[in-house]
Amino acid sequence: MCGIAGIFEYDKSAAVQPGVVAHMCEVIRHRGPDDQRVHCEGPIGLGARRLSIIDLATGGQPLSNEDGSVWVAFNGEIYNFLELKPGLEAKGHRFSTKTDTEVIVHLYEEYGIDFVQHLRGMFAIALWDARTKQLILVRDRLGIKPLYYWPQPNRLLFGSELKCLLAAPSERPSIDLNSLSSYISIGYCPDPDSIFDGVHKLPPGHLLIVKPRSTEVRQYWELPWPDEKASLSENEACERLRELMLESVRLRLISDVPLGAMLSGGVDSSTVVALMSRLMDRPVKTFSIGFAEKDFSELDYARKVAQHLETDHHELVVEPHAVKLVEQLMGYFDEPFGDASAVPTFLVSQLARQSVTVALSGDGGDELFAGYDRYLEMRRQRAFDFLPQRLRKNVLLPLSEKLPYRSYGKNYLRRVALPDGFERYMDAAMVPLPVKRQLLSAEFQSRLGSLDASTALRQAMPNGQGHELLDRIVYLDTKSELPGDILTKVDRMSMGNSLEVRVPILDHKVAEFAARLPMQWKLRGNTTKYLFKKAFGQMLPPEILTRPKMGFALPLRHWFAGEMREFLHDALLDSRARSRGYFNPDFVGELIREHVSARRDNSHLLWRLLALEIWHRNVDALVAS
Repeated sequence: MCGIAGIFEYDKSAAVQPGVVAHMCEVIRHRGPDDQRVHCEGPIGLGARRLSIIDLATGGQPLSNEDGSVWVAFNGEIYNFLELKPGLEAKGHRFSTKTDTEVIVHLYEEYGIDFVQHLRGMFAIALWDARTKQLILVRDRLGIKPLYYWPQPNRLLFGSELKCLLAAPSERPSIDLNSLSSYISIGYCPDPDSIFDGVHKLPPGHLLIVKPRSTEVRQYWELPWPDEKASLSENEACERLRELMLESVRLRLISDVPLGAMLSGGVDSSTVVALMSRLMDRPVKTFSIGFAEKDFSELDYARKVAQHLETDHHELVVEPHAVKLVEQLMGYFDEPFGDASAVPTFLVSQLARQSVTVALSGDGGDELFAGYDRYLEMRRQRAFDFLPQRLRKNVLLPLSEKLPYRSYGKNYLRRVALPDGFERYMDAAMVPLPVKRQLLSAEFQSRLGSLDASTALRQAMPNGQGHELLDRIVYLDTKSELPGDILTKVDRMSMGNSLEVRVPILDHKVAEFAARLPMQWKLRGNTTKYLFKKAFGQMLPPEILTRPKMGFALPLRHWFAGEMREFLHDALLDSRARSRGYFNPDFVGELIREHVSARRDNSHLLWRLLALEIWHRNVDALVAS
């Protein structure tokens, strides 16, 4: 596990300075505290920070093939490298290390651009071909590892985090207002754009081919659609899922350093730990986070799973003062990030890092196997489709718009009035437009033009003709919220503690299998993740299968009305926040007063505003330095 950074000059006669690339790597030391190396060769500069996981002695990078014509800098893990290596050796390739990184250069020599099709893992790759003078950037299929790039008139910068790019001598990019609008609406900046104008995130399942006179983004993998004529029976599908998951976990246990698992007490992480317990010859080290507020704490469930599987269990209770970490945490994100579960994710990573260097997690199960309660709600809302369109458009929608902001049922009434299930889903996924209109200042609204921030999500959603709406929504969440929110959070918060997190459920073979399952095998009655629970339920305590879904959330409702009340007020309403001109301070003040008085739970929106302000202060400090 590493962090990478580099520069490609379009002018073949230019020479990248090693010191510049070294500085780009130094700012992501947390991603790889064990080593730093740089390779500069005329117009190309590659750099890598290393967190030693496999081949501790000789696995340094950037790394080349035998004659130095192909170089690679790589962040991630190739789990099938031991399977790939003998076939490459049989074709004449010679290996000088035992690291997984080296298979990349030899696969490229053998297969060219198609080398990525042979990889099974999580990765962000920068590969330089000195013969063709082209740079190839690659991001893994599901977006587990990040990769930013910034095309400029004379060069292209790239790196694992935005701060790598900003560390290179250059003019500061301006804020992308469309991305900022998206953040306010959904809590993150969706691919392929970033918070800065002209700086991009390479989308999952894509590669970027860079030559002196051309740049091409190319998709190499796509999530399949459900197979409505499944060749397997339900029981056969369960057996196949068990086989795939066991193999996925087995591959992710390859490590030359200690490893363990994040355990929330939910079905996904508990299943991963159960499979680890079957494969390991010693108790699994498990790590859990909880809260004093019992309605937000999952510790009791995690403890039951740990006892059931006889793990070496470690846990931590988070106190309100831990949220003061927010200023530090926003520094790891580089972009505004509004998911408050970043705080417990950081703390559980910190707890795990005291004992292990690698941890497995259960992320991805809710997206691939339809585990969110909102999918059930979508099915219930189908009844709205039977209301006459004229009634919805001419009566219910105008009525919802006339109701005051604080009226209960206002948002629900507007949702009923929308024309179809997809529009209702989009409305529920974002800050409602009537709220956004009151939240944003008139001047900022005029700069935005349109307040609708759904464009990026709509572009990620194909028409999916012949597939039901829920299949399309699950696809959309896997392509947008999963990489944009969930995986971004896990990557930054684990890497902030120099901890590698591996996600077995997001093995691409598991993901392809899950995507092909018909929806009735994912949602059955009021049961979410039906097939997944049926396949692994016997491994777990019965109450884990029937427990209510809680998510990995902070008890902000309590904290913002108590210990954090003054901190929140000062951060959102002081002169610095007001001077940015984004928000109507009177409305922000009303949001805080409503929350403190318990008239309405505004904690998620308030956290989003708080995270944006802290991010801005970090950027201000960076510019000042």
